[in-house]
Amino acid sequence: MNESDAQGSGSTPKTAARGRDPLVWVISGYRAGEQTQMTALAEALGWPFRVKALKHRPWDFAHGLLRLSSLAGIDRRTSDVLQPPWPDLVITAGMRNEPIARWVRERAGSGCVLVNVGRPWAGFDCFDLVVTTPQYRLPDRPNILQNVGTMHLVNESTLSAARDRWKPRFEDLPSPRIGVLVGGNSGPYTFGPRAAGRLAAQASRMAKDTGGSLLVTTSARTATSATDVLASGLDCPHYLYRWNPDPALNPYLGILAVAEAFIVTADTVSMLSEAVGTGKPVHIFGLEGDGSGDFRPSAVLYRMLMEYGHPRLTRDLELFHRRLTESGRAVWLGHDSWSSRSNPRPLDDLHRAAQRVRQLVASSTHRPGTPETSPAHEA
Repeated sequence: MNESDAQGSGSTPKTAARGRDPLVWVISGYRAGEQTQMTALAEALGWPFRVKALKHRPWDFAHGLLRLSSLAGIDRRTSDVLQPPWPDLVITAGMRNEPIARWVRERAGSGCVLVNVGRPWAGFDCFDLVVTTPQYRLPDRPNILQNVGTMHLVNESTLSAARDRWKPRFEDLPSPRIGVLVGGNSGPYTFGPRAAGRLAAQASRMAKDTGGSLLVTTSARTATSATDVLASGLDCPHYLYRWNPDPALNPYLGILAVAEAFIVTADTVSMLSEAVGTGKPVHIFGLEGDGSGDFRPSAVLYRMLMEYGHPRLTRDLELFHRRLTESGRAVWLGHDSWSSRSNPRPLDDLHRAAQRVRQLVASSTHRPGTPETSPAHEA
């Protein structure tokens, strides 16, 4: 399998102690959201980086659960080669990738910085830095960076390109254009036909009250039954995109670029983070608490697990929502009027994370005995 090489978009002075840019490996994520965060961080650093794509075996989770340092959980024949020169920085995410990241670091030596995105399974001392968000409920520690939202690839450059492509498509719809970003079932949240009907009614009301229109997009997690109800309930000028796996057809970035405000379903941290990242007003559409929600047995079980289980096993998105609303970056739909919304301050999470990582890599160059390369070892 070929490895993916990429060049960061920024520029950073070379690591003085080595006389070259640091070697950066991104351990490819097996969940799209984690891969996006790792790629965004790697690009923000401004150094060339290499994505190491792995083919996990069916039983690979056991190695993560046992906190091993091993390559036994991957198919080495179809995974990217892991060999010298070893990296100065490894960015990883997900329990299944942790054994591989530890294996690499052991061979790279003490000068290799190990960064985990999200919530690690192993002890926090296994990582130089953990970049996390409120829903994971991690403790305050020197090596844990508490971001407000997830890191993402939405920036002025991507939005400008999307605006040029999609603005003509939305030109006939009246302004203000309100983006409606729809997620789906996740943890304790259920987006079914009832929620879809409420969203259609409330979003349409906002568009009518402002004399504007809606730019609506569903996602891979949106159930067909919910999409059908949403489509039939929109009674204002609108554009509706039914999610399709072909990325060339997806107007998501175009909606982020063109819309003047957003309504985002509460289940999706990534969409909320990206909407807030535009610096435009964001309204969160709630998915529980009013008695008119959709019933889903697994959502009930998840809530019970949140109440009685170990925090490591669940996420509490209410903590994330609270950080957004308390900082003035979002409001609950229906709790604030359009006229009172001013453009909120965008999140600086990606910048903060990149700055911390640069500092760690710079300090690691001065550790005694830091090897440039090490001989390869078998798992």
